[in-house]
Amino acid sequence: MSYCWNNVLINPNDSIRDALEIINNEALRVALVVDNNQHLVGIVTDGDIRRGLLRSLTLGESVSKVMNISPITAKISTARTDLIELMEKKGILSVPLLDDENKVVGLETLNGPLRRPKYQNPVFLMAGGFGTRLRPLTDTCPKPMLKIGNKPILETVIRSFIKAGFVNFYVSTHYMPEQIRAFFGDGADLGVNISYVHEEFPLGTGGALGLLPRDLPEGLPLIMMNGDVLTKVDFQRLLEFHVRNNADATMCVREYDYQIPYGVINGEGNKIISMVEKPIQRFFINAGIYVVSPRVIQSVPENHRIDMPTLLEQHMHKREKVLMFPIHEYWLDIGRMDDFNRAQSDILSLGLD
Repeated sequence: MSYCWNNVLINPNDSIRDALEIINNEALRVALVVDNNQHLVGIVTDGDIRRGLLRSLTLGESVSKVMNISPITAKISTARTDLIELMEKKGILSVPLLDDENKVVGLETLNGPLRRPKYQNPVFLMAGGFGTRLRPLTDTCPKPMLKIGNKPILETVIRSFIKAGFVNFYVSTHYMPEQIRAFFGDGADLGVNISYVHEEFPLGTGGALGLLPRDLPEGLPLIMMNGDVLTKVDFQRLLEFHVRNNADATMCVREYDYQIPYGVINGEGNKIISMVEKPIQRFFINAGIYVVSPRVIQSVPENHRIDMPTLLEQHMHKREKVLMFPIHEYWLDIGRMDDFNRAQSDILSLGLD
């Protein structure tokens, strides 16, 4: 039994954001929704929240709008061997344990899946940009090698993937590539494999795929990410989502709110139909993190310039298998000086340094 299960209890009226904090801060990857008498009314997982975001729910709304009200449970007296068999059969990582009054009295977890396995899937990191908006810092240093805390940005990114179980890395370079190669070498110091592809001229995020060797692990999707993004995205969940949905490509997206600073008027002719004062519009924006399957990689010719959105548009209508994966975890694209300064303070509390 997991003895920190009390830390994952939450009230139905608490917010989705509150559930997220529990899921992200605790190792059990689930929040248990209980009433005032500790009766279980639902559970919330990372996937439940992502599905809620796709339904345009906001993080401030009640967790009751995303919780699973019919979770799999077991009695506290159930033998652990039976619980393991149940979890493996149902493909779940945890089971709330109830007493005879259906009150939550424990949480059993399947320890095996909670340990990160090793993934042979390639990780492709874009590290060739000029970083012009961060000058003069990038006059003598490529942006991915700028230090956040006491490590280069790219090292923090690579270590995040290593922690998730990934061991095969490819890095695309263009601007000052020698600094990147000299620092990371072949990855032996980090216990992984690092190879490089060099863009003689900028090819765009999609075009760099055409430089990858043709002997990539057969049939395995590749995770692709800009080398200047700090994030706590669960790469294991992202890859599982892509594979489970048989996607050609999966784009990580992030919710972005924009408040129109004026009252918006809707009318017919000269008649006002409705008025909304300073409405907030919500969009999904590209987070610069992708999973791409071999068919997409193989569609890019060598030295062909193309950006990822354009490449994905070409595949969108072929099989309708270009999907989006909403992320709610920490994410910061270090593109401007204020982003760089923010990252310096954020890194201390993220557990990434």
